[in-house]
This record gives sequence, C-alpha cells and structure tokens, in this order.
Amino acid sequence: MKIGIDGRGAKWYRGTGIGTYTYQLISSLNTIDKINEYLLFMPESSVSDISFSNNFHIENISEGNLNNFWDEVNIPNILTNKDIEIYHVPQNGVGLPKEKNCPFVITLHDVIPLKMPETVGETFLKIFNNDMPSIVSSCDGIITVSEFSKEDIAKSFNYPKEKIFVTYLAAEEIYHPLDRIQCSELIKKYYGIDGDYILYVGGFSPRKNIIGLIEAFSKFISKYKKDIKLVIAGKQGKSYDIYKKRSQDLNIEDKVIFPGFIPIKYLPCLYNASKLLVYPSFYEGFGLPPIEAMACGIPVIASNLTSIPEVVSDCAVLVDPYNIDEISNAIYKVINDHKFRDKLIIKGLIRSSEFNWKKTAKNTLIAYNKIINN
Repeated sequence: MKIGIDGRGAKWYRGTGIGTYTYQLISSLNTIDKINEYLLFMPESSVSDISFSNNFHIENISEGNLNNFWDEVNIPNILTNKDIEIYHVPQNGVGLPKEKNCPFVITLHDVIPLKMPETVGETFLKIFNNDMPSIVSSCDGIITVSEFSKEDIAKSFNYPKEKIFVTYLAAEEIYHPLDRIQCSELIKKYYGIDGDYILYVGGFSPRKNIIGLIEAFSKFISKYKKDIKLVIAGKQGKSYDIYKKRSQDLNIEDKVIFPGFIPIKYLPCLYNASKLLVYPSFYEGFGLPPIEAMACGIPVIASNLTSIPEVVSDCAVLVDPYNIDEISNAIYKVINDHKFRDKLIIKGLIRSSEFNWKKTAKNTLIAYNKIINN
C-alpha cells in the first residue's frame, strides 16, 4: 500500500490526546512496518526524534499561524501525489481535502460537539457542525478509539458499523513507575508543589467536571484532617476563573493548585509523585490520563459514564460524576485503605499493559487493508 497521513497534529497538538495519538501512530507504524510506503504531510522538523525508515517520506508544509490549531489544520493538505492508495486524517477528519483522488479514512475520536456542544470551543464547534456531515459522507472508513465511540458515530451520522474500526489508545512508554521521592523533589523544584496531593490531568472544558472534583475534594478534606492538596493540571482556558472562584468560595484556595499546562517530559513525575488520579469526566471518547496514571502505578478514581468503564475495566474505582458524596467517599477510601489501594495499583499496572501503540498501529494497518479492499 501507498499510505498518506496528515501528521500536522503530531507537532501542533502534542501533549493532548489528538497530538499524542498522531505522534504515536506515526512512530509505531514506522517501527512495525517496513513494507508499505508512507507519505507524511508535516511541518518541518516536527518529529526530529523519530528515525524514519526508507519507506517513510515527508512532505513539509508551512507552519502558518498557530494561534488556533483548528483554524490552521482546517486548511486542507493538497494531495498532488496521485499514487496514494489511501489518505488518513487523524484529527477528527478536520482538514480533509475537497478533491478526492483515493479512499479517505479519518480518526473520529468522539462526537462530543453533538452531545455536549456547550463544552466545546467555538472554533471547533463551528467546524464540526458545518463540515463534519460532509467529511463523514466522503469517508470510505472511520477509525475510532472505543466501542462506545463506534456506537455514537454510527447513530449520530447513520454510518455503517462495518466501516467503523476501533483501535484503542495507550500510555506512552515514558509512563512507568519512578522513584517517588525524586519525582516529588522535581515537582517541588519546578512547580512549587510540596507534600501529598491528589491529581487531575486534562482539559478545562466543563465536561471534565472540575467543579465537581473541587467540591468533592472540599468534602474529603473536611474529614481527612491531614495536609493534602488538589493539583489540577492542564491548559487554563476560559473556565479557569470559574474553578478558581469555586475553590475560593469553599475556602480551600490554598489547597487547590493550578500549575497550568505541564510539558510532557514532566508528566510522568507529576503522576508518580501523586497519591491518586481523579478523573470524573461526564463524557470521553477514550480518556488517556487514567491509563497513564495506571502505567505509573498510581490508583485511579474515574467516571462510570461513556467510554471510561470500557477503558479502565474494574481496575479503577468507578463513580457517578454527578454524585459529589460518592466521589469524596471514594477518595477517602483510596487514601486510607492501604490494602485496597495496593490492589488497585497492581490491577491498574496490568490493565495499562494491555494497551500498547504497536497494537494500535497493527490494527490501523488492518483497517487500511479492509477499507482499500472494500
């Protein structure tokens, strides 16, 4: 096969779910596949840490204005190479060319803009509403990241299930157990975070339920009585002021820390130095942070909604994200019940090892073959 891939997200959105997916897919395909030919459309020097095999070729594209990823990536790549047998756009199909010279496949991670439009950025919501119906209709196949998302996509767009392929995501290799003391020292040095903390990692969208997490944490510390903090790590978007104010209203502002976006090189230490990860999201297509935390040997409390139970199985404490008391009680149990905590850690390490990027790449190749042959 001669495969074209839009690789712009590997640089422009690195550190997020879509950016990590694009980077790891390209890297893993390069590792496992020495037969098929690849043409990657990417900014110059965007994946300088990957030593590409001879069957990988890069067509450099201009960086343009990078103030908004969705504005930039919405400009389609021009497929002048007529030899491509299949073209893959990983970032929800945004930027798919209008002119079609070969079969198209997209990775559609979820349909959150349709289900919870109030939680999505204005630019992406506009693109999704205006362009996604035509993007989906022009696709010869769709890759997604969970069985839950597959069902969502099929129902939302009346798209044949037999043309939707599930390839799970995985924790990157950098996520594994590290020396807790050394990690704590590094986090203190770079972010001023000292002592025990409960961790959240992810976006600041309302669908992530950060308000619920702050309220549950407030209830937890009212009975825990020991010094512990809540670290909410992620790029501080429009909702940041709301979250900050809620912690002030609850008189726990000194215990809720917003360190901002954490570069990927420090994330493994951030996980390893934490007591546990709480991920009470209302809606996910997959949800990488729970698997990353598990890979680091950190116990996880997560939402019992959408794709999350499918991903974490029975290896995390699943809670109703709308029930503040349930979240708070779960935190208390994981912190105080050491046997239960240790059991969660072991189960989490096993569960996270069941996902790996080479398997993702292999299943992606199977999807490519089926799409072309159909």
